Amino acid sequence: MRILVVEDEKDLRNIIKKRLVREHYSVDACGDGEEALDYMEMTSYDGVLLDIMLPGKDGFAVLKEVRQMGNDTPILLLTARDGIEDRVKGLDLGADDYLIKPFAFEELLARIRVMMRRKPQFVTNQLKIADLTLDRDTRIVTRAGKEISLSSKEFMVLECLMRNQNIVMTRQQIEQNAWNYDYEGGSNVIDVYIRYLRKKIDAGYEKKLIHTVRGTGYVMREE
Repeated sequence: MRILVVEDEKDLRNIIKKRLVREHYSVDACGDGEEALDYMEMTSYDGVLLDIMLPGKDGFAVLKEVRQMGNDTPILLLTARDGIEDRVKGLDLGADDYLIKPFAFEELLARIRVMMRRKPQFVTNQLKIADLTLDRDTRIVTRAGKEISLSSKEFMVLECLMRNQNIVMTRQQIEQNAWNYDYEGGSNVIDVYIRYLRKKIDAGYEKKLIHTVRGTGYVMREE
């Protein structure tokens, strides 16, 4: 899943980004409201962590503009201000949740998981197709009850395919879901990870789940 972190305190922004990446999220980060709007216009995110006190356009202004555009991406507000008025204002403008600084990172992760479940495609923390199951909370993947060890990027690519099962995904779409803007990779990187996943997910099983659509990309489906 891809998350945008909007925080003007550089050290905190970097810490949040590193911790989320460690939890297998794909993360972009910026430090002001205008840049945040640019990111959200160019990319579809699964969630946004939005600081209120930002230079230029503050978090409230960004939130208001995003919702007026019809963008329903889940947004969690981060702020050092704990007044009830701010919390009410943020929620009335369309925020999904509100977290006061300083906060425990474990609580942030829990709130992100809850926030994601409010989207129709995230009503459960488990993704399943045939006898393959992926648990986003525990990061455990099993097939026919057997646990499969995946690297962080393998997990992200598989999650992208399972979230969009029966939908043909181009290499670019998969890459956008599994990598951030800092990534500089070769054109065949998705093919490489698909090959890794096939060895771990499909090898040894009669029913293959990862399929190539020539000239387009890949699709995960049960045939």
